Amino acid sequence: MFSRHVLVLVAAVCVLTACGGQEATESAARVSPSAAAGKAAVLTITDPWVKTTKKGMTAAFGTLVNPTGADITIVAGSTPLSKKVELHEVVESGGKMIMRPKEGGIVVPAGGTHELRPGGDHIMLMDVTEEVKPGVRVPFTLTVKGGSPLDFTAVGKDFAGGKEDYQPGTGH
Repeated sequence: MFSRHVLVLVAAVCVLTACGGQEATESAARVSPSAAAGKAAVLTITDPWVKTTKKGMTAAFGTLVNPTGADITIVAGSTPLSKKVELHEVVESGGKMIMRPKEGGIVVPAGGTHELRPGGDHIMLMDVTEEVKPGVRVPFTLTVKGGSPLDFTAVGKDFAGGKEDYQPGTGH
């Protein structure tokens, strides 16, 4: 009788552990298929998301993580949701905050992170091909200078904080 209770307890722990592991995997995308084959990932992104929109432009965000001893530079991005994807930054110019392409790409420091966030660096999608609704899953690929691309899936999320508007003529 005692051993049956132990087996049930062990089985329950295994199921709960597997569920937690799956959730962690979905929130952190890895660089390449070789990472899934047991090699250490070079670059990851945690909590990737895309601002919802009906049409026009939108942006993607998350936190890039670089566990290596060298800086990693993201030089381009792509997604089936938009034919034109740019790496952008928001900077002060003439007393106003403006959005512009990020010269030289996005650098993720050695052993560090780089946050993609509203009002800061982000992945800009122009002329999106379909509505981005809350919960939709959007595939992305980031091109890494001299390295393997980073493939990940971002989730559609409503966001009104910072009054970010990625539509033409809005002052960004």
